[in-house]
Formats: sequence, C-alpha cells, structure tokens
Amino acid sequence: RALAHPGAKPPLLRAGHPTCVPRPPSMSSSTHAAPGEDSELVKVAVLIDELKHEDVQLRLNSMRQLATIAGALGPERTREELLPFLVESVDDDDDVLRAMAEGLGESMVELVGGPEHAFALLAPLEQLATVEELSVRDRAVQSMSEAISTMPEDHIEENALPLLSRLAERDWFTSRIAAAGLVASIYPRAPDGARKRIVTLFQSLCTDTTPMVRRA
Repeated sequence: RALAHPGAKPPLLRAGHPTCVPRPPSMSSSTHAAPGEDSELVKVAVLIDELKHEDVQLRLNSMRQLATIAGALGPERTREELLPFLVESVDDDDDVLRAMAEGLGESMVELVGGPEHAFALLAPLEQLATVEELSVRDRAVQSMSEAISTMPEDHIEENALPLLSRLAERDWFTSRIAAAGLVASIYPRAPDGARKRIVTLFQSLCTDTTPMVRRA
C-alpha cells in the first residue's frame, strides 16, 4: 500500500491490520507539526507496512522495532490493533518470530499501558510458545515470564493460571514444554488455593509420555 503524500496525515489503523500510524495526540488541524515530526511518522508508517512485506529481511527489521511502533501507536492502539495483528502473524520465518518474542518481553509492558495491561502480551506469546523452533519457544516463555512478573496479583489467577492450564493440557508436545517452563514463574505468585492445581499440572508434565516434555 502506498503512503500518503508528504503533506497528508497518515490515516488511522484498520482494526486488526496495522497499515499506518495515527495522528499524534498533541497535533490538531489548527497546529503545525514540530520540525521532523512528519518524517518520524512516515518512518514508523513504513515500519508498520513492512511487518507484512514479502521480503523477510524487511519483516525482520520491522519486527525488531516493535517498541518504536508501539510507542507511536500508544498503549490503547497497541493493545487493540497491533497485538491482535501479531497473533495472526505467527506463521512466519523463525528469525522473524524470534524477534517478535524478544520484542514482547518486559520492555513492552509500559508500552501497552503498564502492569495492569501486561496480560495483553500473553496472547501473541502463547502462540509463539507452541511453535516447533526451540529458540522461538524459549524466548517466548522468557518474555511471558517477564510479563507475568509485573502483573498485579489478581491478574495471576485471572490470566496466568488459565494460560498455564491451556498449555499443559494441549495435545501438541511443544505446548506442554512451554507450560513446564512457566511453572517456576507462576507458582510463587499464585494464591494458596491455586498452588495445588499447579503442582498437579507439574506432576503430570513430569510423567509425560514425551521425553522432551519430561526433560523440560
């Protein structure tokens, strides 16, 4: 998709499909952009466009700059548009997926609105934690652990525990490996009443029929 001419403001994102950055909140029709502001908007717009470019190197470059993109979109648009877009983008080159997993770690928490919204990062990371490539899974589990470590206590029971259960009970062994990797970060922060359930899940993983799950 072609970018607007230099004098035009980038249109809003389409839900679920980032294509351009929105107008910065500080600007209005009665004010002028600060020097260099338009060029920065165009730069970020290009990064967003290239997230789905056919050239894997361009996709990789954009994915490595998720923080820049999220900073331009703001927390609400990042949660409501960028993250759902990423959930739908996990069928990609392993290097791109690894960059996505790295970009969705602790540094992204503030960009989605802080610890109260850290749970929003779990959806794309859950998808990444189930892929076949080990390095992508490991980085996704690390980023999930980082996000979980910032969550308020009530969000552990509401979001982290259901995530652990889903991963531990799926048929595909990569999900169960990811679950084993999350136990250590979730158990200490779980309420007392939920810890027995975590122990039961962990015992099941320790006796899994797949050797790779038991070793995890």
